[in-house]
Amino acid sequence: MNEHDSERIAGLYEAEGMTATDSLDDADIVVLNTCCIRENADNKFYGHLGHLKSVKAKRPDLQIVVGGCLAQKDRDSIRERVPEVDVVFGTHNVHRAAALLEQSRFDGPIVEVWDEGDGETASSLPARRELPWAAWITIQVGCDNSCAFCIVPAVRGREVSRTPDDIVAEVAAAAVDGVSEVTLLGQNVNSYGRDLTRRRPLFADLLRAVGAVEGVRRVRYTSPHPKDLRPETIAAMAETPAVCDHLHLPLQSGSDRVLAAMHRGYTAERYLDRLAAARAAIPDLAVTTDIIVGFPGETDDDFERTLEVAATAAYDSAYTFIFSPRPGTAAAERVDDFVPADVVAERFERLRVVVERSALARHRSRVGRVEEVVVEGPSRRDAAVTTGRTGQNKLVHFTTEAPIRPGTYAEVLVTGAAPHHLTGDLLAVTAAARHRTRLAITAG
Repeated sequence: MNEHDSERIAGLYEAEGMTATDSLDDADIVVLNTCCIRENADNKFYGHLGHLKSVKAKRPDLQIVVGGCLAQKDRDSIRERVPEVDVVFGTHNVHRAAALLEQSRFDGPIVEVWDEGDGETASSLPARRELPWAAWITIQVGCDNSCAFCIVPAVRGREVSRTPDDIVAEVAAAAVDGVSEVTLLGQNVNSYGRDLTRRRPLFADLLRAVGAVEGVRRVRYTSPHPKDLRPETIAAMAETPAVCDHLHLPLQSGSDRVLAAMHRGYTAERYLDRLAAARAAIPDLAVTTDIIVGFPGETDDDFERTLEVAATAAYDSAYTFIFSPRPGTAAAERVDDFVPADVVAERFERLRVVVERSALARHRSRVGRVEEVVVEGPSRRDAAVTTGRTGQNKLVHFTTEAPIRPGTYAEVLVTGAAPHHLTGDLLAVTAAARHRTRLAITAG
């Protein structure tokens, strides 16, 4: 969600005639769009802000803008710690980013953080897409769940769904602009539309509608909640060719006792039943997950249950996190139950071994298969190697005789496997990239 907000903020500033730069030395404005889901993000942010404070001491005309979830959470304390910040705005008034910057030039530093939105929709804001062939599409904001570890409801508010027509119109406009892959965004996409119908969610219907938009080859979504994964959503995934064979289904813990303390609303058995139903309907389904290690009160037995579920689920990949107490959440108040750091570190390593074992097995099973990938460009580690991504969201590294334009679709024969990527040989280009090429224009 923050990545999409960053694209919107960049789009707003571009609409005002500004040009993006990766060089701090060239920048007149620095924008920090923040996350606060873990303590490490807070620490990194204030570290960056401290550096910018010293830069501004040498360049007083430099403007510093802070937005996002941490700005929503910390509000006035940001400028109390670093008075050099010019603008602070939250998650509900992203559309005000350009106006606030202009206002600060005349009125001085501004902190404007709203507790709820004013109906301004994401589709009304311009976006500067990081990947011109791929688009983030917000379908809902906020979350009605009350997970004990999560600060998102406090900084994003209650669930508010956009109308299906509005979403499909944005997807269609993106497709006309050359976008071939869309990712539907929400804090809990499976409950999308429940606030509109006051009865049942509309996510399955939305998947089918978006998948039918001309020009869209791939549809992804994030993030779902296991308790709300319904049979009709699984059916829509199985029956809509454009919807990718990839399901990200956050487990968080394999212990029923810990899941109850987390307020997750499901048991390990129920989770595995839903996962089995999805795999039965979509035989080539890739499954990824999120797992928290060291939730307050987690015992050795609780962690063993997590290892058992992770091994049974045999994930393609997992995002594993060490519990991070967030002020204002129920879990953060359980200080006496915090698990010692050395115990957490040992558990984290044991989980990594289990996850990587299943990931490698899943990847090895794809050796010898032909996969369609969308080309992302040169590998970050080796410019002579091209990187593509499959419908299952797996990275594939391969070589080409000549550079291939990012956004192009190609068939690759998989020849090798590692826990976090595949390697292969290019067979053929199947579809050319359709997006427009950006040209940097400067006034002379």
